Amino acid sequence: MSDYRLTVGLEVHAELKTATKMFCSCRNDPDEHTPNTTICPVCMAHPGTLPVINKEAVHHVLLVGAALGSKLADEYTEFDRKNYFYPDIPKGYQISQYKYPLVQGGSLNSVAITRVHLEEDTARSQHPSTNSGQADISLVDFNRSGVPLMELVTEPVMHSPKEVGDFARELQLLLRTLGVSDADMEKGQMRVEANISVSRDEVLGTKVEVKNLNSFRAMERAISYEIERQTKLLDGGGRVAQETRGWDENTQATFSQRSKESAEDYRYFPEPDLPKLVISEIPEFAPEILKKELPELPWERRAKYIARGLKADDADMFVQQRYFGDFFDKVVEILKDEKLILLAANYIANDIASGAVEKESSEIKIKNSLNASRPFAELIRMNGEGILSSRATKDLLHRVVYGGEDPKEIAEREGLVQQNDEATLGVIVGRVLAAHPGPAADYRAGKEASLQFLVGQGMKESKGAANPQELRKYLVAELARKN
Repeated sequence: MSDYRLTVGLEVHAELKTATKMFCSCRNDPDEHTPNTTICPVCMAHPGTLPVINKEAVHHVLLVGAALGSKLADEYTEFDRKNYFYPDIPKGYQISQYKYPLVQGGSLNSVAITRVHLEEDTARSQHPSTNSGQADISLVDFNRSGVPLMELVTEPVMHSPKEVGDFARELQLLLRTLGVSDADMEKGQMRVEANISVSRDEVLGTKVEVKNLNSFRAMERAISYEIERQTKLLDGGGRVAQETRGWDENTQATFSQRSKESAEDYRYFPEPDLPKLVISEIPEFAPEILKKELPELPWERRAKYIARGLKADDADMFVQQRYFGDFFDKVVEILKDEKLILLAANYIANDIASGAVEKESSEIKIKNSLNASRPFAELIRMNGEGILSSRATKDLLHRVVYGGEDPKEIAEREGLVQQNDEATLGVIVGRVLAAHPGPAADYRAGKEASLQFLVGQGMKESKGAANPQELRKYLVAELARKN
């Protein structure tokens, strides 16, 4: 690959979270499993039916544009007919946008955005297998037909599989943060098509579109595969065909599907059944109003955490798994002390989050435990002030966060409060030195490692309640005094 330059642009489709479909009043329900139940004459393209634009879907796309710093359609936007003939298109064309999209420009992860527009989703084709394993029939479920679909197109400016993966993951996170789409790739709510080319210089090579990418890993592997396939073709004196290819997860390879269509092949023309939509006539779609609606965006939240001193990985986890970030934010409001805040972040990221058996159950628990932020903050304060040891703090974490128990009450009831007073520690030190004269003599003879053994015995004697730093100090003093 050293002699070649990879260039990738993405086309990302995301099903929008709306109450109804794009051009009719049918329920938008991605979890409906009974085929052909959330349909009507409009989304089934019966003669004489007319589409009506879904205002909520338009708002969602404009909100995405505001987050990306894009140019929103300030005068008007219009819908077009995109003509092609597949069984999953009941009208024989798809209502989409071409020349006048809702959103143009903007960027994400330093990747330039070409456009973001609205269209209707297709139906879902199914190919049930017979007993012999062969699919001899095809069925079409029209429940998905007409669901609002956002399409985001990037400029061809990405040059590595990792860069592409990072962009797509950040986009998914943005869509979820804005609440416009669940963007679950396994459910087909977010679908990515990669336009890939390799060349020896800055001039773009022949574009190959790869479809059927249902995970970020598949997308990155498909790009890596295409790099190898296309460079071998070029090195062998061949030519790369402009085509659409699919990704086969079983063989970990792309395969040819059809020659790549151009815009002319789709014969776009303005949708005659829909008037131009004048955005400026809708007050709530004004750019300044949309910007006020924006929540804290992923990159803003990530930067805030890092500026506070959190490790980059912890900051990213709090952004990716928002329920942990929300919990941490509540704890920050209570603790205020920066050292204790960083201590809290460490326990949340490394003990609560990593200790979760299942992400989903953890999410439910932490969402239901936001009221536990105050007792958790108290637990962190007790640890930071030396009242509780690290071991005791870890043992109490889940009882406090998920069980709602009071850390102070537990610590006092179960004898977990760290012992710091001289009298108590003096008794423990006396017992340890009396029980282990050999290691005590070894330490006096210069064997430093023996001290750690004696500290461990002291912790055991106190059942973990002694402050290890204070215990160490008293041991050293006592050993020196008897030397």
